Amino acid sequence: MAKNYIQPGNTISWTNADVTGAVDVASGDGVVAGSLFGVAQGDIAVGDSGELGLIGVYDLEKVSAQAWTFGQRIYWDATAGNATTTASSNKLIGVAVEAAANPSATGKVRLSAAFTI
Repeated sequence: MAKNYIQPGNTISWTNADVTGAVDVASGDGVVAGSLFGVAQGDIAVGDSGELGLIGVYDLEKVSAQAWTFGQRIYWDATAGNATTTASSNKLIGVAVEAAANPSATGKVRLSAAFTI
């Protein structure tokens, strides 16, 4: 292994900065941090650090009125704090790995681990 290798990058440490409008993050919440999207691996209070999962399959809150199909691109609406099939200004985070009905509160998403540019 290269002497400059740090880690596989499946999770990344993130600090929930104590800035105006900051809120505590609960385990399982989606987080947009710059050009990264991850899922909090534990509760992360304002001012604390914690791990964000960047890859894997997660059951995420979704737009209830949307039906999802297997393999459909899924985006994160940071304003609403949920997953959606609507691209617009939302960040691409992965694909649906299971159909989700309309209505339903959550959907299974395989995170892409790609940058959400």
